[in-house]
Amino acid sequence: MRIVCAMSGGVDSSVAAALLVEAGHEVLGLTMRLYDASAAERRGRGGTCCSPAEIDQARDACARLGIPHYTVDERARFEEAVIDDFVRSYAAGKTPNPCVRCNEHVKFGPLLARARALGAEALATGHYARVEDGALLRADDAGKDQSYFLFAMGLPTLAQLCFPLGTWHKDQVRDKARALGLANADAPDSQEICFVGGGDHAAVVEARAAALGLDPQALAPGPIVDAAGKVIGEHAGVHRVTVGQRRGLQVGGSAPRYVLRVLPESRTVVVGEAEALKVEALELEDLRRLAKLVEHGSVRAQVQLRHRGRPQPATVEIAGSRAWVRFDEPVGAAAPGQAAVLYDGARVLGGGWITG
Repeated sequence: MRIVCAMSGGVDSSVAAALLVEAGHEVLGLTMRLYDASAAERRGRGGTCCSPAEIDQARDACARLGIPHYTVDERARFEEAVIDDFVRSYAAGKTPNPCVRCNEHVKFGPLLARARALGAEALATGHYARVEDGALLRADDAGKDQSYFLFAMGLPTLAQLCFPLGTWHKDQVRDKARALGLANADAPDSQEICFVGGGDHAAVVEARAAALGLDPQALAPGPIVDAAGKVIGEHAGVHRVTVGQRRGLQVGGSAPRYVLRVLPESRTVVVGEAEALKVEALELEDLRRLAKLVEHGSVRAQVQLRHRGRPQPATVEIAGSRAWVRFDEPVGAAAPGQAAVLYDGARVLGGGWITG
């Protein structure tokens, strides 16, 4: 079978390609150029997924495996679907999840189209997840599971994907890479958002705001208030805070304060005690299905609010593309703009984006 393997330049996608080669498939490596590099990234590995410096790593891995390697320019699509969404979300007081958006709009759909154009029957990636009998499942390595980021791809896409590392653990992957003589065997895992240099997401927002026609006042400083509405400090812009944040808040008093809500219309940030972060219910928009969920009605599910979050049992009331989640017990901070993913045990049922 001819399979295109998406190659980020990291050890995971390199080993995924190697496993496919060993299984007897005809493998083509495909790397996306997603954004322009900073000077630091041009000098060496940027420590991020799909950084420009890693294109060379992907090319070297393909050469080692004896498979062809192609690079495709997806900068324009990535900027519009991921970076601009990221900027607009922060300016609107939300906390975006660019990895989910990238998987949804850039990595899977466009890559599948290119795979088909190359005569391939499937697309493989180095994600830690499993596909069995048309269902998306958690990876065997719970500590590396990435199924949370994959819910938005849709069932038609899922049917054409394979994840060779779904039953592997990270230490096994690195051992395999060393045995194959891959140069990236001990490369650090991606930790940062790829297009956010130095972890300063606010700088990205400020740099792109004018090009998107955003009102400069939307990013201006504003008041920090307590739950009673009393002004107790000032923030440097709503794009610089997120629900659940504690560090970096310039407020008086010795008690720990956390961001409870971000009100972009008035540029107000509401803070309070950790207990006030807990919620019993939340609303989701743009619900995506990876299982046969009802169009209208309720289902029981475990709902995960963050990549490393613990799934919490809940009743989910579905109405078309919207859903309302009521947890059995109150849960911690739920930031608007983040993804909430529905599970039935190890299986991903679907998910949506938190609106409130």
